[in-house]
Amino acid sequence: MILTVTPNPSLDRTYEVPALGRGEVLRATAERMDPGGKGVNVSRAVAAAGRRTVAVLPLGGAPGALVAELLAEQGIEVTPVPVAGATRSNIALAEPDGTLTKINAPGPELTAVESESLLSTIRTHAGAAAWIACCGSLPRGLAPEWYAELVARAHRAGARIALDTSGPSLLAALRERPDVVKPNAEELAQAVGRPLATVGDAVKAAEELRTYGAGSVLASLGADGQLLVSEAGTYFGSAAVAAVRSNVGAGDASLAGFLAAGGEGPDALASAVAHGAAAVQLPGSVMPSPADLDPSAVTVTADVPLDRPLTEPAS
Repeated sequence: MILTVTPNPSLDRTYEVPALGRGEVLRATAERMDPGGKGVNVSRAVAAAGRRTVAVLPLGGAPGALVAELLAEQGIEVTPVPVAGATRSNIALAEPDGTLTKINAPGPELTAVESESLLSTIRTHAGAAAWIACCGSLPRGLAPEWYAELVARAHRAGARIALDTSGPSLLAALRERPDVVKPNAEELAQAVGRPLATVGDAVKAAEELRTYGAGSVLASLGADGQLLVSEAGTYFGSAAVAAVRSNVGAGDASLAGFLAAGGEGPDALASAVAHGAAAVQLPGSVMPSPADLDPSAVTVTADVPLDRPLTEPAS
């Protein structure tokens, strides 16, 4: 079972529009409503693969109730932690060329009692989990050290932790030695405090995160592919993509694929790349099913192209 933790979940509405014009009336050609949040997306991708997953998340108000209902419809076991504030609603506008404009609401402010209830709920379920995926930004009311406390408690329960967050929350959690961290290129650059222009720069930054405490680093480099840097070695994976429809949740799908394949080694990286490549070709934040995957399009190698410039350098 893969347990996911989403401290700031959302109800996501995605509208496909012909073009985005400021001050204009936009008529959507398609729309979707999905449960959102990085950990939620990981659970959705795990469930789409036919694996058991439990989603722990604070939920409040009518949007929170709808998030729980939508998750249950997808075969995901939901363990809600009731909070007084209403779960946030986010809006995404997707253009035909793949450009995405997002409006993310701040979400509710959690109290100290709600924070402790969330940690206690995670601890209760930790023993039954093969992995715990802790994902996303922290809501108001939770200090940057909250993830560090979560990692420490989960480790005491014998669970392995995959952490996907950024900024002070990531740096604070590294001291508790999460088993896997999954930054994208921008988050990786931010964590080490310097720009990344090549794949080799990203490798060095990932190695630095390991010196800070990360067990392994699974780094998403956008269109350039993904890196896995661990004690066992460094691997680079990429996949051919016919057309990008939406990159919402692609990183979350990658993490789900990585964990579902064991969470270590080149085979898990290949699964991560396949899941991420499939996700960007689907609308909105739809998570890929096994039928959407194309393993034959994936290449994983230990011969990392260190000098290759990043398509989108990170600063």
